[in-house]
Amino acid sequence: MKMNNSLQTMYIEMVEKALDRYVSPQRCSDDHVLEAMRYSVLGGGKRIRALLVLNFNRILGGAANDAMEFAAAIEMMHAYSLIHDDLPCMDDDDLRRGKPSCHVAFGEAIALLAGDALQTLAFETLSRNTSLEPARTLQAVRELAAAAGSRGMVGGQTVDIEGTARTVEQLTGMCIMKTGALIKCAVRLGCLSVGADEAAMAQADIYADAIGLAFQIRDDVLDIIGNTEELGKPVGSDKEQQKATFATVLGIERAQVLTEKLTRTALEALKQLNVAEDDPLYEMTVELCSRKK
Repeated sequence: MKMNNSLQTMYIEMVEKALDRYVSPQRCSDDHVLEAMRYSVLGGGKRIRALLVLNFNRILGGAANDAMEFAAAIEMMHAYSLIHDDLPCMDDDDLRRGKPSCHVAFGEAIALLAGDALQTLAFETLSRNTSLEPARTLQAVRELAAAAGSRGMVGGQTVDIEGTARTVEQLTGMCIMKTGALIKCAVRLGCLSVGADEAAMAQADIYADAIGLAFQIRDDVLDIIGNTEELGKPVGSDKEQQKATFATVLGIERAQVLTEKLTRTALEALKQLNVAEDDPLYEMTVELCSRKK
């Protein structure tokens, strides 16, 4: 994904600086674990979830600094999930973001601990947002906990490793938890940072549900038609592990049609929020669903 827009580039730079500041020796007493944490969370990535936080903050009239802890926290949570997802007991992937996975670089034990530490640091970082009313910060903690827990990423990962999702309906349920929950949380954190009303939150939820599912379907397609060098992670792993995905159950063509339909739903929700077609968030949404990596 290109993300050449100057505003998005500025947001990414702000998030990188925040992560560098928060994932620091002041937050971790063990140098080896800290090195693994920084290796994983500062090791590149598209920063999609942080960008969603900051862009929803912006389109609803907020200031980026009021949402920066939220943006950094959700990237920490995402990095933790990737570390654990790559472990031999999970997906057993040796490559992440074009370099050795955390457990390959640091060993399984340190990788596990680094993931744990990033997860807890995410909540600590959320709580450091003192620019908002305490009730909104507390709600943000609840939102992230739910998205990461048994009703979110953990629940979705459980279904994934057990291989019980075989139909489109079952895959949808799994992806809503495994991938969609954190994406929806990012959008809702952006809304919370400005105290969005119920009408705006409802449209944001429609957007998030659509984009979260579209993102995963595109990921499934890229696992078949993409290449390891461009994606920065192994391709063909779903086939190798005989996993059912949207691409294998629907076929690539029908999966792409569904992605396009979900993209239109997300874009319509943005229009309801008075987001113009030349807005960086609108352009980012189109790019996310048609990305090549």
